[in-house]
This record gives sequence, C-alpha cells and structure tokens, in this order.
Amino acid sequence: MTGKQLTPEELERANEKARKKKAARDKMLATKTIEKGLLIVHTGKGKGKSTAAFGLAARAIGNDMKVGVVQYVKGKWETGERKVLEAFPDQIEIHTMGEGFTWETQDRERDIRAAEKAWAKSKEMIEACRGENPEYDMIILDELNIVLRYDSLDLNEVVEFLKNKPENLHVVVTGRNAKDELIDAADLVTEMTQIKHPFRSGVKAQVGIEF
Repeated sequence: MTGKQLTPEELERANEKARKKKAARDKMLATKTIEKGLLIVHTGKGKGKSTAAFGLAARAIGNDMKVGVVQYVKGKWETGERKVLEAFPDQIEIHTMGEGFTWETQDRERDIRAAEKAWAKSKEMIEACRGENPEYDMIILDELNIVLRYDSLDLNEVVEFLKNKPENLHVVVTGRNAKDELIDAADLVTEMTQIKHPFRSGVKAQVGIEF
C-alpha cells in the first residue's frame, strides 16, 4: 500500500516546512554549548530503570569510557547485563554491595550496614574522579533510591555530596520513589510509567527480560 500522492506544489511546501524546521533546530542546537558531567535519575514504578542505566554503561564503554557500578540492593541477582559488561574488565568495575530487598532480609540493622558500606564505596569511587586523571567517566548507583526511601542513609548528606561531585563525572541513580531533594538536584530525571505488567497476570520474572 502506498501513501497519498502529493502534487508538486504540496511536495515543495512539505520540503520548505522541513527546511524551516531544520534551520530552527540548528539554531537551537547552536546555543547548547555547555559540556559537563550530569546527575541522572531513573525512577518511577515502571520497569526499565536499571536496564536503562546499564544501557548507558554499554554506550559509555563503546565510547572508550570507564564505568563504575555500585549495586545497593540486587546483590544476590545474577543479571544478563552484568555478564555482558564484565566482558570489558578494563573499562568497567562492578561492586555488588546489596543484601537483597528489605522484605527479604527482614533485618533492619543489616540493611543499614549494607547501605552504609555501599555508600562509602560510592563516595570512594566518586572521589577518585577528582583531578586530572579521573578513575571513571560514569558511575552508576543502582537502586540507591530504594535505600533512601527506607531512610537507610542520610538523605541530606547523599544529596549534598552528589551535588558537589566532580564536574565532568556522570552519575546515574536508579530506583523507584526518588526523593524530591534528589530530583531537584539532578540534571536529568526520567520517570518510568507502568502501563501494564505481566506480573499482575501471574507471570513470573523472565530470563532475558527481568534479569
């Protein structure tokens, strides 16, 4: 099936509209001159927050960048993304610090200790990016929002530290229920909206989809 055949006049109008649109976009892009490391937040109830972050890690690796990852919660999970990324040991360093979800450990003190240990590692890695020879170009704090939601870390300390991260370092924070203070501090915030999920129909987590 073919679309509507345009007359020569309609084609010219369409082409002129496209030219104007490109000129306007080029003019807008010319004003975007700042280059800096971003504080990025992936949140929301929908699926894909960590997946998107690891997609950024893959993109960074493809651009010869170095990536650091601290996993705050999913410590017991073996994910497909991790296996792929670990094929590039010179470019990525992954620290699995989590003890599982809070409702799995059922041990509040243990959760807090794990969160504090993961945050200490996160700060150490971020500090290693100051100066002329940064250790990483991007650091992913996977599920940090979860431990902040349960008050396992001091929110003000975390937000202030991230606001003062090295200028050229990208930091990606994932997890649902991101705190307003972190959202306000971030440069880029994406909320994953759940429209439909097979879990509600009794479908369990699938290999290659959830992990």
